[in-house]
Amino acid sequence: MNTGVFAVVSLALHEYEAVARERLSGPVWDFLAGGSGTESMLSAGREALDRIRLRPRCLVDVSDCDPRTSLLGADLAAPLGIAPMAYHQLAHTDGELATARAAGEVGALFTVSMFASRTLEDIAAEATGPLWLQLYWLKRRELMIDLVRRAEAAGYRALVLTVDAPRVAHRRRDARNGFAVPAGIRAVNVDPSVMSASHVDEPGESAIARHSREQFDASITWEDLAWLRERTSLPLVVKGLLTKEDAELALKHGVDGIVVSNHGGRQLDFAQPAMEALPEIVEVVSGRCPVILDGAVRHGADIAKALCLGADSVFVGRPVLWGLVHSGSVGAADVLRTLMEEFEEVMALMGVPRVRLFGPSGVTRQ
Repeated sequence: MNTGVFAVVSLALHEYEAVARERLSGPVWDFLAGGSGTESMLSAGREALDRIRLRPRCLVDVSDCDPRTSLLGADLAAPLGIAPMAYHQLAHTDGELATARAAGEVGALFTVSMFASRTLEDIAAEATGPLWLQLYWLKRRELMIDLVRRAEAAGYRALVLTVDAPRVAHRRRDARNGFAVPAGIRAVNVDPSVMSASHVDEPGESAIARHSREQFDASITWEDLAWLRERTSLPLVVKGLLTKEDAELALKHGVDGIVVSNHGGRQLDFAQPAMEALPEIVEVVSGRCPVILDGAVRHGADIAKALCLGADSVFVGRPVLWGLVHSGSVGAADVLRTLMEEFEEVMALMGVPRVRLFGPSGVTRQ
C-alpha cells in the first residue's frame, strides 16, 4: 500500500500499471488485476476495442473542440467516470478520499462502491464533483436502505445497482492466495457483522467469494427493482448488462441508466465483451436513458469509439487505482486527465468538435 506523494510527470497508463505491479504485494495485485475462470475476459475486452478503427473527417473547423457533456444532470468535463471498485485503501492510505479529490480536480464522475474503505460522508466532504453510490443486493435489505439514506443526505446523485454478480465468480488467483481483505482495511459503510467473512483467510479459498455467497441475495429478479425505487428518489442505474433482452427489461422496469459491463473480466468467463454488446443495447434503448460503457478503457480513443457506437459516457476502473498506488490523488488525477486530453486530441483529429456529433460513421470494424 502506497503512502507517499510524488511529483508526477505525466505517464502512459501502462507505465502506471507497471509501477503498481511493482509496489503492491502479490496477493493484492492479483486481487485487483485478476479475472475469473481462465481469465479470458481480461484480454477479450481490450481485443474488442482494438478491432474498432476510427474514420476521421478532414477540413472540419476544430479550432474549438469541447469535450464537455452531462450525465443524469451532472456536468462533466468529458464523457468519463470512475467505475465502482472496493477498498481503494489497498492502493493508497487515503483511499477513496484521494479518488474523490482526483475526480473533482478534473471534472469526472466518481461512482463509490458500497465496499468503500472510507465513509460515504467523508468521501462527499472531499468531493467537488458528482458522486454516485454503487450497491450489491444484500440479503439484509435494511442495510442497503441505510446506505441509500446516507447517500441521499450526503448529496450523492444516483444509485448504481450491480446486477451481474448474484455471487462472486471463482477467481483462481484469489483462491490460490487464500485472499482476504487485509487487517486495517474495512468496508466501513457496512455493518461489520456482514463483512466479517471477507477478513477470514482460508488456504485455497477466496474470502471475497465466501462473503458473497453468505451475504448477496441471489434470488432477486427484475420485479425487486420496484422495492428499491419506492424507497428513494435518486435515479437508479443498473450495471452489468450485456444483452438487448436485459436492456428491454431494464427499460420496462423504469431504470434511469444502463452500464454495459462485463465486470472487468471478473464475473462470467467467456462472456461477450462490453464493447461488442454495446450496439445491440444502444439500439434497444434508442435514447430513452443514458448508456455507459465499462470495460478495458485505456486510451482517449476508446472513449471516442464508445461514443461512435452510441454510448453516452464510459467508466474507467483499474487505471485509477494504478494512479493511486503511484502518487495518491495526484496520480489518479493524472490518469483521468491523460484520458481526457487524449480524447480531446482525438476529437480534433477526427473532425468531431462536439461530443454530440460522434456517430456510427466514425468507426469501422476490422
